[in-house]
Amino acid sequence: MLRSKRKISVLGLFILMSFAANLEAQPKQQPEASWSPQIPKTWDEQALASLELPLVEAEFSPRHISASYYDGIPVRPIYKSYPIYGPEKEPAGYIEWLKQQKPETAFDAAKLKTKEDWIAAGEIVFDAPIVYGSLFIPASDALYVRDPAWYKITGTPVTKDGVMPFYRYVIREKGKVEIGVLSCGMCHTRVMPDGSIIKGAQGNFPFDRVMANDYRTGIDDVNMARMAERTLYATPWLKPDPHARVAHMSKEEIAALHEAVPPGVAARHGTTPLLPARIPDLFNIQDRKYFDATGLVQHRDIGDLMRYAALNQDGDFLAKHGDFMPQEAFGPIPNDPAKYEFGRYSDEQLYALALYVYSLQPPKNPNKFDELAARGQKIFSREGCTGCHTPPLYSNNKLTPVAGFKIPPEHFKQYDIKDVCVNTNPDLALKTRRGTGYYKVPSLRHLWARSAFEHSGSVAAVEDWLDPDRTEADYVPTGFVGHGVKTRAVEGHPFGLNLSEEDRKALIAFLKTL
Repeated sequence: MLRSKRKISVLGLFILMSFAANLEAQPKQQPEASWSPQIPKTWDEQALASLELPLVEAEFSPRHISASYYDGIPVRPIYKSYPIYGPEKEPAGYIEWLKQQKPETAFDAAKLKTKEDWIAAGEIVFDAPIVYGSLFIPASDALYVRDPAWYKITGTPVTKDGVMPFYRYVIREKGKVEIGVLSCGMCHTRVMPDGSIIKGAQGNFPFDRVMANDYRTGIDDVNMARMAERTLYATPWLKPDPHARVAHMSKEEIAALHEAVPPGVAARHGTTPLLPARIPDLFNIQDRKYFDATGLVQHRDIGDLMRYAALNQDGDFLAKHGDFMPQEAFGPIPNDPAKYEFGRYSDEQLYALALYVYSLQPPKNPNKFDELAARGQKIFSREGCTGCHTPPLYSNNKLTPVAGFKIPPEHFKQYDIKDVCVNTNPDLALKTRRGTGYYKVPSLRHLWARSAFEHSGSVAAVEDWLDPDRTEADYVPTGFVGHGVKTRAVEGHPFGLNLSEEDRKALIAFLKTL
């Protein structure tokens, strides 16, 4: 027995020695090398000068603030933030616990050593709020997101864990819990039917319905609502200004305009609630040459993505369109940029954000490429769809003119244009602050995870887009309809509308696999 134990001990020692020898033989894992990124200057005046396409009335194209003014605006700190829970999901004592937390900054470029560090920091920027309180309404101590009625009124979804992922709680002062809003993730996070979330997808936060509720419950002075609308949407150089009538509307009438805009679509600044824009996904964005449905902003390198983010986080409110500056609807901006209260992101923050956006990957497509989809792929090719929706991006990355717009000859040398008009409604491209006279050819990838199609999201599904009835005047759009509108045609893009029912089903099956 003793001899047997000695054998086991010797065998055990041999195994340990062999294991140790194998460890020595394995190449030692080297610590990840530090990474020193070359960060572009965001507010590079030369790059900005050619960044955007001219507006339809080119003399009113935006003239941006100087680099010295922009660089003098204080950098907004990014504070550590905390999840918001929907009704009956908040942990017991959660708010009291939050009140005990000290303010912490969540972004420190000096601590970022590797590219992976920068990407992780970019996700923090992506989710970081820039306004505290509610949409476009001054900050409030009221934690209205704890009220079940708010979710019922707005239709805001929550995850399977009960988290409302579009806003965050923020501690900027110990003992005070604030609601943080207007992050990038607010519009580019999607809660799926199973309660999971996809970051970078076409968001389904009910932006305009929340805004309508804010107007109704957050302000008493109708002039405040009218000034907000002017800042966000006015185009006084257009005669007539399509949004001018809002200046004479009641608060309820303005709220009703926004309430009519469904999730997946947003009356983002520079559009209007009369002409909203479909929210795009951000996957494979590094392959896209133009941003916005109207192709307003060129994408030539990572610096352009940083500039796009800076413009859409207050920068373009400070641009001059002739004599009109949107931000001045609330009064003149200070001569001293250090007194401009809204702040800006640093170049480091914007670079991290851009790296994170470039890293975004779509979730696994649940739709299989089966025999029906294979037949649909042949139909896609037979019908000539690849001319505009060219694989593998399923977009040719070009701009197409809208009806009523004459392409200036110099544009053919400056931009990628396919001189074919598909006759969709031209108003977003002609009658808004983002109107260039063009729509970009959208990518068809990942459309299985979307809920709004066409530049204004007039239809809710690809089946509706390929429904020939949509071009009839008595059609009821399944997506954005418009306030006070009962029926309207969803015009243009006749391709695929004359297919047989069997071919249409096959084409749809293929498109859902992309």
